[in-house]
Amino acid sequence: MTISIWRYSHLALAISSFLLLTLASVTGIILAFEPISEKLKPYGTDNFEQITLAESIPPIRKQYPGISELTVDANQFVKIKGIDKSGTEYHAFINPISRKILGEPSNQSAFFEWVTALHRSLFIHEAGRFFIGLTAFLLMLITVSGTILIVQRQRGLKHFFTKIVRDNFAQYYHVVLGRFSLIPIFIIALTGTYLSLARFEIIETPITQLEVDFDNIKEEPEISAADFDFFTTTKLSEVQSIEFPFSEFPEDYYKLKLKDREVILNQITGEVLAEAKYPVTVLLTNLSVNLHTGKTSAIWAILLAIATGNILFFIYSGFAITIKRRANRTKNKYKASESEYIILVGSENGSTFGFANAILNQLLEAGKRVHLTELNNYTNYPKATNIVVISATYGLGNPPTNANQFSKLIEKHPQNQPIQYSVVGFGSHGYPDFCKFAFEIDNLLARQTWATPLVEIHTVNDKSPAEFNDWAQAWAQKIGLPLTLSSELVGTRSEPTETLTVISKTAINTELDSFLIRLRPNGTIQFQSGDLLAIYPANDHRERLYSIGKIGKDIQLSVKLHPQGLGSSFLYQLEPGKTTEAKIISNEHFHLPPLASNVMLISNGTGIAPFLGMIEAMPPENTCHLYCGFRNNTSYNLYKEAIDQGLAQNKLKAAKVALSREGEKQYVKELIEKDNALVVDVLQNGGVIMLCGSLAMQNNVVELLDTICQTHLCNPVSFYQSHGQILMDCY
Repeated sequence: MTISIWRYSHLALAISSFLLLTLASVTGIILAFEPISEKLKPYGTDNFEQITLAESIPPIRKQYPGISELTVDANQFVKIKGIDKSGTEYHAFINPISRKILGEPSNQSAFFEWVTALHRSLFIHEAGRFFIGLTAFLLMLITVSGTILIVQRQRGLKHFFTKIVRDNFAQYYHVVLGRFSLIPIFIIALTGTYLSLARFEIIETPITQLEVDFDNIKEEPEISAADFDFFTTTKLSEVQSIEFPFSEFPEDYYKLKLKDREVILNQITGEVLAEAKYPVTVLLTNLSVNLHTGKTSAIWAILLAIATGNILFFIYSGFAITIKRRANRTKNKYKASESEYIILVGSENGSTFGFANAILNQLLEAGKRVHLTELNNYTNYPKATNIVVISATYGLGNPPTNANQFSKLIEKHPQNQPIQYSVVGFGSHGYPDFCKFAFEIDNLLARQTWATPLVEIHTVNDKSPAEFNDWAQAWAQKIGLPLTLSSELVGTRSEPTETLTVISKTAINTELDSFLIRLRPNGTIQFQSGDLLAIYPANDHRERLYSIGKIGKDIQLSVKLHPQGLGSSFLYQLEPGKTTEAKIISNEHFHLPPLASNVMLISNGTGIAPFLGMIEAMPPENTCHLYCGFRNNTSYNLYKEAIDQGLAQNKLKAAKVALSREGEKQYVKELIEKDNALVVDVLQNGGVIMLCGSLAMQNNVVELLDTICQTHLCNPVSFYQSHGQILMDCY
């Protein structure tokens, strides 16, 4: 059964019952305080659980000879009824040991009586009882469906009480309070349903009938009531009521209603004249009453009040979540068949649509034809030039409900023209399967002949507006459109620009179009290899990003010079001693994991830049292999000294170089294919594989890694991507 069935069932049940459920909850909270107020009355007896009938009943009967009945209520208060010597009826609470009268019983307050009637029957008698019973049953189904949804969200039953990643207020506390209120709410619903079934005799609760053989009642031996075997072995706490003999004749007897049975005793000999245990249905009815009302325990009554209060919160938060989901839906201006930009969204709770709508609105303002829809609506797009996929991951690395058919649809509907694509994954590092489904989508698109990546897959942790804006700016640069997302959505970066001084720069020639430039911060700033340096060559909104290699305390960039390149031309014109302003952007998803003792670094071209810094910082006890690809030896020589130094210092165990235009003319993928056993060993033993370079290299290598993982490790490559063992930063 799919998660969508449970979700829609949960919503349908809540909508169909929320009015009566609200009424029942409000009255239930009020009624939960009645047993608490009763418990506070001064009619209790110390060590009540230890008092036997032998030490309490005979003295009570002696002091109150006209007693007809003794009852023990849910609070363990003892009441007696009878007629005194003057013929006056009495009804009082007493201490069963001292036999002192503690007070007189009072009727239920008019207020609680009114609330009770409303809670039970809505003042419409049997019809009202039916609707309240039905509401209790629906609450039980809501509890079951909600539990299944939490299990799915938490990636299995064993993770039921693990940390919950915080979303918005309503959704976060809907889950948190749901987990801790689950048992009491289920008990409320179950007992309410059971009591209704018993009320309408769908569950039979037969009345116990005891028959006494009066012809064989014995009159001897006469035994004192204090010595009755039954009285000496039975505690007063087990009693519901005792009916006393009216006279001293043997035909009159003690009739005791205990918690589990009824007993008739000979008042002269103490012999058991008749005994019958209650049917299971009667015991369950009594238990249901106690659990549903909280009569027997003030603590349980308080828990019931809290749980019932949570039901009211669940009604509010459930509708708030639903309204927010629906509000994020989009009415498209253009049909899918006429749009050049297609935005496909995968979202379980609807929040991802807010980010997608921000892109949609910007493209519409730019005069573009754009269509936004769910991944499960994927089809042919005859005029599309760009597809953007924005998707969350749900549960155990699963697709959201509105995206679970995408893998089938993409095979069913191949596009008839080349299309560029970009994938943005939403997730949380609080879960081990971080953005797993987004990685699967990216790998799936990479295998399509008609699809070309425009920018590398980008991940967003905990719905970070700033991280989403990082992708939006990179994507906007590629399509040649400025994007200015609203401040409410993307926020603003707080990092100021830093002043950097050029320390050194290599020269280019006719055979070499790449150069190294080293920059030194004028102040003390924190950064790592793998972070990004943002420069603003024209001193305007246009931002260019370069991956950082940290060499000592310096920033080293590896840059390919493009003749008309705004960023590369600006950097190449900087001379040693000159200063420039730039911004350090933390790129945590591409930092070398501190606990990774076995590392494979894979790059091509200038993508080697962050790896040079990582190699310099690599502890000698770690095992690090470098696989890098260049066009020719001239390109490789730019980095050869740093690589040789890493090998000499034992920071690199091996470095393998592929030259695509000289010698054997091979690509880095072919080197990895030969060493597939190393790939298996690294991933199997908790190591890390890092890729940096061109998107074309990334796609080829990821395709190979997927084959290796599926063949030797029985997991797709997305499994290791989502668990942080395959890290990529390509462009």
